[in-house]
Amino acid sequence: MQAAQKSICVFCGARAGTLPAYTQAAQAMGKAVADSGWRLVYGAGDVGLMGEVARAAMAAGAPCLGVIPTHLMALEVGKRDLTQFIITENMHERKKVMFMNSDAIVVLPGGAGSLDEFFEVLTWAQLGLHSKPIFLLNTEDYWQPLLVLMDHIIAQGFASASMRDLFAVVDSVTALTPALTAAMA
Repeated sequence: MQAAQKSICVFCGARAGTLPAYTQAAQAMGKAVADSGWRLVYGAGDVGLMGEVARAAMAAGAPCLGVIPTHLMALEVGKRDLTQFIITENMHERKKVMFMNSDAIVVLPGGAGSLDEFFEVLTWAQLGLHSKPIFLLNTEDYWQPLLVLMDHIIAQGFASASMRDLFAVVDSVTALTPALTAAMA
């Protein structure tokens, strides 16, 4: 009996950011999803890092599930040539559908939306609502200020040190791929 295909939820920016390394990492992420035989689950945009991940995944043969709220169809240029394309009513429903259709979560550089997505799945893990692996792809130390903030939150008594055990930080897609494989085994 063949194992079910694993799905990787990728949260990332609808913008490309300032460093070419962010775009390169997004493209490498998309290719790694395909090369590993996984399905990409992402925000269905065709702009920024979102678009880079999806185009690379599709070019390398990965099935892709995109989920986008109706109010972002124009702004994020909803990518309709995906394997599956779901339009939700709002952002909360988008996150829920993406989460429910994934086996692991990877957060690439991004803005407030990516932080919102990370903190929602982190909070759910902290509350014991799931045990899916969560990874921060720390391209060019992008997430370093967030990690300092997390340590501050713990040091100030607003979370236990075990919160840091709910996610892993990796510096490259090369390091991420085997970590994801092991975490989903």
